[in-house]
Amino acid sequence: MGSFSDEAGAAGKAAAPSALPPIGHVVEIAGSGSQVRLDAAVLATLEPHPDPSVSMSGQVGSQVKMIVGSTWLIANVRTMRSEDGSEIVANVDFLGEGNRDSSGKLSHFRRGVTKFPIPGCPVHPVTSDDLRAVFAADDRAHIEIGTVYPTDDIRGALYVDAMLSKHFAVLGSTGTGKSTSVALILHRISQLSPEGHIVMIDPHGEYSAAFKGCGELFNVDNLQLPYWLMNFEEHCEVLLTTQGAERDRDADILAKLLLAARTKGKNLEQLGKVTVDSPIPYLLTDLNAILVNEMGKLDRSGDTLPFQRLKNKLDEIRADPRYSFMFSGMLVSDTMGALLAKLFRLPSHGRPISIVDVSGVPSEITSVVVSVLARMVFDYAIWSRTEAQRPLLLVCEEAHRYVPKDEHSSGQAVRRILERIAKEGRKYGVSLGLITQRPSDLAEGVLSQCGTIIAMRLNNDRDQACVRAAMPEGARGFLDAIPALRNRECIVCGEGVAIPLRVRFDDLEPEKRPASSDPSFASLWCQTGDEEGIIQRTIKRWRGHGR
Repeated sequence: MGSFSDEAGAAGKAAAPSALPPIGHVVEIAGSGSQVRLDAAVLATLEPHPDPSVSMSGQVGSQVKMIVGSTWLIANVRTMRSEDGSEIVANVDFLGEGNRDSSGKLSHFRRGVTKFPIPGCPVHPVTSDDLRAVFAADDRAHIEIGTVYPTDDIRGALYVDAMLSKHFAVLGSTGTGKSTSVALILHRISQLSPEGHIVMIDPHGEYSAAFKGCGELFNVDNLQLPYWLMNFEEHCEVLLTTQGAERDRDADILAKLLLAARTKGKNLEQLGKVTVDSPIPYLLTDLNAILVNEMGKLDRSGDTLPFQRLKNKLDEIRADPRYSFMFSGMLVSDTMGALLAKLFRLPSHGRPISIVDVSGVPSEITSVVVSVLARMVFDYAIWSRTEAQRPLLLVCEEAHRYVPKDEHSSGQAVRRILERIAKEGRKYGVSLGLITQRPSDLAEGVLSQCGTIIAMRLNNDRDQACVRAAMPEGARGFLDAIPALRNRECIVCGEGVAIPLRVRFDDLEPEKRPASSDPSFASLWCQTGDEEGIIQRTIKRWRGHGR
């Protein structure tokens, strides 16, 4: 008798979570979502419950569960409206199902639904134990980024392989904690994979402070990106100043000159097939000499105009000290191997991230520099297919600058290469991470190629609509919460998570945060002193471009 009563007591304890009263019943079933009726009085009695998941159950953005045979079906509450005062009609989206044991416990949760409930099926509140089973990370490589809403201790995990192999995007308005959250994700990936290969393009110089300890930092002072790495399209963007038919004529001339400069004095049998796009070192003086020589063969002065335009632009770039990181030195050596090894962290020596700070690059050629970096990542992956694979992650901050919706704006070379990486990168082991505050300004095809979307608060209606179009159907209930998210809180959906999550990001140590905090006007406007020195030092840096 004693042992029987002990077993009964144990069963009672195990069944306690599912002993909560039903909060309603199903009234309508559709493919991805359904309608349920909830009892307002029962919801009110659950509000003071100590389990935050139970007290939230039935509210917008929370989860509910239903019994279908031997499984629990989990659904997300999307909308609610009152009916007859005592009843609430709610639309729910099904997330997935898990096994239900004899004690009512949920286990082995999986995305997708195989059996739907029938109208009249009771709707139960979800407990923290249920959510722990739902959000528990499986054996795949993953990183923990924060705490799942509305719980206090359930960890939100991103599956690294699924997230990176199908690209990801981090979206959020200015001031929502986007930069710190990106730094957190990259730090966690670096800790998981200290021999990784990550290249980050940083247009504002924010991330250097965050990755001093685990990354290699590049800027205009130490990048030394050789001009001869540019392909023909990138040469055109830098050297051609005309439009329309004149530009086509100038481009034909530049192609002829560039091929002659690349092949001058080279043993072509060793190089194989050389084109205007081949990254073969050449001297700017050779290009200039070939240009002058070709110009001298012409009879009429009108024919020399395209050559004169090219020569003027070439002279201007060679004389401008702002371009020295790219167009410097009379002697050219083949530094391509050393540059790739440094930039792609091959080997990484435990510092897997390259931060390329392009804030000091002249604005006219910023898009060309980003284009060269992105294309080198992609071309390296293509030409190293027969070697031991080293997958690369390219993270692009302020992505709307480089992949704009406008197809007629300048800087189309970078747009084309990033679009190509988004579409084809997965086949070659190249992952793309896009970070932007204006998803509505991004080229339409690119966001839809991102398998995992991490959406922080977006204040603009157009941006919200753009994210809604890119997210999968089952995440609609979460999307409605985007305008109401707190800072450093996000909604994650797609390949990188088991089901859509609302996550509060972990706090990041101060030394790992990017230098992106907003200035405090109230406190800084109380300070004074050394204004003259500040102005003099600022003017000196301004005139010397940082030197």
